[in-house]
Formats: sequence, structure tokens, C-alpha cells
Amino acid sequence: MNGAEDGGWSAVAQEWSELWGALADPVTSAIIEQTGVVAGTRVLDVGCGSGEFLAKLESLGARVTGIDPAHEMVRLARAAAPTGEVVIGGFEHLPWSDASFDVVTAINALQFADDAHDALAQAARVCVPGGFIAIANWADGALNALNALESAVAEAAGEEVQPDGDYRRAGGLEALLSEAGLEVTASSLVETPWEVADESALIRGVLLGEDQDTIAEYAHTVLAAAEQFRTPDGGYRLVNAFRYAVARTAS
Repeated sequence: MNGAEDGGWSAVAQEWSELWGALADPVTSAIIEQTGVVAGTRVLDVGCGSGEFLAKLESLGARVTGIDPAHEMVRLARAAAPTGEVVIGGFEHLPWSDASFDVVTAINALQFADDAHDALAQAARVCVPGGFIAIANWADGALNALNALESAVAEAAGEEVQPDGDYRRAGGLEALLSEAGLEVTASSLVETPWEVADESALIRGVLLGEDQDTIAEYAHTVLAAAEQFRTPDGGYRLVNAFRYAVARTAS
């Protein structure tokens, strides 16, 4: 699945939540620690997806708000975080007044913005002076076991794997935040394992959003590439990594 358009993500929202929703949990825990989220902290999660991070924040007593362009993701997020506010929208036009939040986060979402600098300007606008902006996304492909499966499927399809973008490489997020006039306060690489129970879940997860003919065509390729990650109970465990960076807005 690529892009942030409504249709594609809404069509797979439930399955994405079941198979991928918990993946970023280790990195969201690090962000919570680095930004000092406690009960009462006002947090906006941009590109909130199906709301797993919102639910986690809500359990801490934070005042949560989310925004996502996919209507079905928004529906799931509202159910996941019933005390919060979740709206449909994108990164470049955040419908809140200046200084509305103490912390603004974007987990695997900034790369979908039309312009990353405009998106960060919006994030800084709605964040209080001296507040935090935290960005996280997949790390370099070489650090992700999933890359082996995606590369195998691409080769079978006669396609090339897309090169890593700047934000996936070491120092990329820090440079972006600094260019936006923000003070980087923390950054790190976090291991984010992906575990599925069986072959069916593996295939559905890797080929999420593909039609049934495509899934049937490449299922064997996925299974063959994933054999090295098989667990004794018949499931699969792929160790991946996210990078994150946290910055403070000007006081």
C-alpha cells in the first residue's frame, strides 16, 4: 500500500489494523517517554490510522486528537479512542487554531504529505511554544526483515525495489526538523518486530491491498522468502526497525 488517499486505505483499514496496527508500539512508547506525555497532555496524532496510538495515549489520561485522510481509518480510530476527537483530513491543512496541542506526532505519515516542510510548518503552528513534534517512520530497508520479502516479490514481478527515501536513512529526520527551525531533542533507532500467526496472515500482510489474482500469483514467493523467519509454532517473526526524532518548537 502506497500513498495516503482515502480509497485505498479505507478498503484495507480493518485488515491493516489487525495485521499491522501494533507494529509501531515500541517506537510510540519511546516517543511518549521523550515528550513527557502524562495525564492531561494534549496530543495530536497526524495520520492516526486505525487509532492504536491514540488508544495508548488515552489510557495514560492524555487528551487525544487524531486526523487521517481515510474515512474508514477514522471510523476505527474513533472506536479505539472514544474520548478523543478524530477528524478526516491531511497534514497540510490542520483544522485547529494556533497553539492547540502540547505534542504533535506523526508515525509513518510524514512521507505521504505533499510537502514535508509545509506539513511541519502546520505541525509547529498548532503546537504550543516549547512543545514537542515527534516524527517516526520505517528505517533503511537493510535493517528490516520485511525488505527480504518485498524484494522477492518485486523480483518475481520484474520490478525494482524503491530506494530508501532520505527520512529512512540515519540523520534524515533530524536534518528535516532542524531545517524547519526546530530544536532536535532526541532521536534513535527502535526495533519493531512484526509477528503473525500463520501463512495466511503473512501473505495477507505482505500483499495487503492487492487483488486476489495477484495474491495467488505471489503467495509462494512470499512464503519462500519468509521461510528463514518461521517460528517453531508455525508463525513468523520479522525483526524490523523504525527511526524517530523529537524536536521542540521555539519558546
